[in-house]
Amino acid sequence: MNVLFMGPPGSGKGTQSKLLRDRFDMEHLSTGDILREAIAQKTEVGMRAKGYMDKGEYVPDAVVIDLIRARLSSLAGKGFILDGFPRTVPQAQALDQVLSELNLQLNGVFFFDVKKDVLVNRLSSRRTCRNCNRIVSADMVSNGKLEDCTVTSKPCNFYQRNDDLPEVITKRIQVYQEQTTPVIDYYKSNPNFLTVDAAMPADQVFQIIIGKLK
Repeated sequence: MNVLFMGPPGSGKGTQSKLLRDRFDMEHLSTGDILREAIAQKTEVGMRAKGYMDKGEYVPDAVVIDLIRARLSSLAGKGFILDGFPRTVPQAQALDQVLSELNLQLNGVFFFDVKKDVLVNRLSSRRTCRNCNRIVSADMVSNGKLEDCTVTSKPCNFYQRNDDLPEVITKRIQVYQEQTTPVIDYYKSNPNFLTVDAAMPADQVFQIIIGKLK
């Protein structure tokens, strides 16, 4: 089973990806996580991507497509969840080509629809662990009732990412509307396409996704 999640920053793609991954033992392919790992390792691609991500802009298609092709080629038949890719129509067309080459298809395409004010509130209040990339709300960090980091086995070292600052969030949403909205139209003809009201609680969104996949 191969699934594509689309939606603006903060719409819950990462949360739903992890829920689906844990339920069906699928591979969660988040371009954001892949790129942040490359940045942490200070690879050439990572350093090139960092300048774009810090400003809330998208990384060039060629870089992202090469990363996705490599990861899909290494899955050896395991189902996957694409989270945050494709973000442009050229990326969607390139993904179609890659899937065709690897004899793969998408069994579910979900668009997470959320209003701008909800997105800004969600993103500006979230915090990320520097070690395990766990994302939680600022309120959860302040109450201290969290499991330890899966990497260090100590309390997570939370911080606010540069791209979660309010001024950068506004830019990210603007870029999304300009570049990614056409991708939604690109996939609407897919019989497995579904628009989900992602402003609902995460557990309700997950049940809708499961229902569609069944």
